[in-house]
Amino acid sequence: MDSARYEAVAGAIAAPVVTKILIAGGFGVGKTTLVGAISEVRPLRTEEVLSEVGVGVDDTFAVEQKHTTTVAMDFGRITFPSGVVLYLFGTPGQERFWFMWDELAYGALGAVVLADTRRLADCFSSVDYFERRRTPFVVAANKFDGAPQYDTDTIRDALDLDSDVPVMLCDARRRESVKEILIASVTHSLTKHRAAAAHH
Repeated sequence: MDSARYEAVAGAIAAPVVTKILIAGGFGVGKTTLVGAISEVRPLRTEEVLSEVGVGVDDTFAVEQKHTTTVAMDFGRITFPSGVVLYLFGTPGQERFWFMWDELAYGALGAVVLADTRRLADCFSSVDYFERRRTPFVVAANKFDGAPQYDTDTIRDALDLDSDVPVMLCDARRRESVKEILIASVTHSLTKHRAAAAHH
């Protein structure tokens, strides 16, 4: 996305001035990488080395090279040209840390569900969680070297998503790619919240 379009879209984002987006997804999907790629401050990370406790519990298929895991959250911040400050909270991916999700989700405007096309089934728990809470979310398929490449319609069908849920492709290592995902998340979330408010 070129800078002019980015500023035009970001500038159109109104209140709230400070808001919060969750970055969710399965183990090893790239949440920590995404937050680090976009944050204007040094990201707060709570990564620990994988231990024997996770053997037989954490599914490392396709991410065998991963040696650390987020045990609490990742935290970053980005400020839009309009002055809107976006706080990013990356959730832990393993099931044994899901008890923390309710705390992290409190007050969130919306969410990004990061997907790995080698392990799409890992997204179901995140999708189910946000659907139950009626938290607006977008799905972003992270591009891994050597991973199967699917179009967004195929990913939508595989995850059984509603037609109004944005599905995008991204590279969590690239700042510009992450910007597009966050803009989509904020604009989609604001649209959903405004529509809900109009019905009350």
